[in-house]
Amino acid sequence: MHPPETGSVFAGSIPQFYAQYLVPLIFEPYAVDLASRVTRRQPASILEIAAGTGVVTRQLAHTLPPEVSIVATDLSQPMLDQAAAAGTVRPVEWCQADAQQLPFLDEAFDVVVCQFGVMFFPDKVRAFAEARRVLRPHGQFIFSVWDRIEENELTDTILQAVRHLLPDDHPPFMTRIPHGYCDPAVIAQDLGRAGFT
Repeated sequence: MHPPETGSVFAGSIPQFYAQYLVPLIFEPYAVDLASRVTRRQPASILEIAAGTGVVTRQLAHTLPPEVSIVATDLSQPMLDQAAAAGTVRPVEWCQADAQQLPFLDEAFDVVVCQFGVMFFPDKVRAFAEARRVLRPHGQFIFSVWDRIEENELTDTILQAVRHLLPDDHPPFMTRIPHGYCDPAVIAQDLGRAGFT
């Protein structure tokens, strides 16, 4: 899931490139871990937000019993199209949706899951409140974020290699957005403001 101003960037050949190269290199190992965390909770229904090209969705479809419903959403329809084209071992509902304004009824899901997407939400508290709204009582919101860029060797190495090409007046995108929402105290505060305990 990406903010409206960047969502259109994830079109053309980007979804295919993302799925072919970035998913196996960066996202797949984390997807296996995240899916196992969800599976241990034995949910009956799951909503995935910021599903991208479906790496977590495919893991969930593989590890969960077939009667567990999975709805996978993303702001970018081309990313969802790529995910649907790759397929899953069982049916999944693909739905374009903004995490800040989910088109689902209150208390509709046992688990809301998101891998490396919340950093991109322009209004994180609003998105978290939406996740809480669609969760049933005692439901869980399970998500992952990147740590500081200095703690992510691959990304940091790439950034250092190209830093001389970047403007000096502000931190680069990779530092500000994907690796900029990593302080547990800030995240906990935002979750609390959204109504989570």
